[in-house]
Amino acid sequence: MWDVIVAERLALADLLDSLSPEEWSRPSLCASWTVHDVAAHMTMQQLGIADAVGVMRAWQGSMARTTREAARRRAAARSPAQIVAEIRETAPRHRHSIGVTKLETLIDVLVHTQDIALPLGRRHDMPPAAAAAATTRVLTMRWPPPLPSTRVLTGFRLTATDIDWAHGDGPEVHGPMAALLLVATGRQVALPSLSGEGAAGLSERLRLSR
Repeated sequence: MWDVIVAERLALADLLDSLSPEEWSRPSLCASWTVHDVAAHMTMQQLGIADAVGVMRAWQGSMARTTREAARRRAAARSPAQIVAEIRETAPRHRHSIGVTKLETLIDVLVHTQDIALPLGRRHDMPPAAAAAATTRVLTMRWPPPLPSTRVLTGFRLTATDIDWAHGDGPEVHGPMAALLLVATGRQVALPSLSGEGAAGLSERLRLSR
């Protein structure tokens, strides 16, 4: 798993290195986050105790808002070139932030790379086996707290079309493993990639949950 994480970190650095200054300022798939914000957030995958305490001192009322503001502060303090250099320099380290596991680190790099690439019309193929491990974790985690989007998927049978993976019971929803991970983490952009008798119902439920 660490080999995949390292490879995906380096691929993200390569992607960021190819962006124009204008693309760095564009919206990402994360609501209210620019590409620059998401890229800065990706320099925060290896926080120790002191770093985490510093983030929590600037509590914004929820973990989502606190994380977003921490990323914005880091983005304001670092140029695109500095962010790319930091991601590339720290990529080989087999470290994750305190309070999470390497699975959350994997989810973070897989999903946030797409948060940057997709709205810019860039393509980065997600390794299906890694996406399967990440999706299983998203759908079964108890700590960190489950994502709100996972409740939307209750009552559906998710089945990957490019790898031997399935989860849940109910009307069938088929799609590439990468699309299933993006939907599991609340990214509606992946909905057109889904099919099956449950696809329309899942799409409607996810839209209504926003």
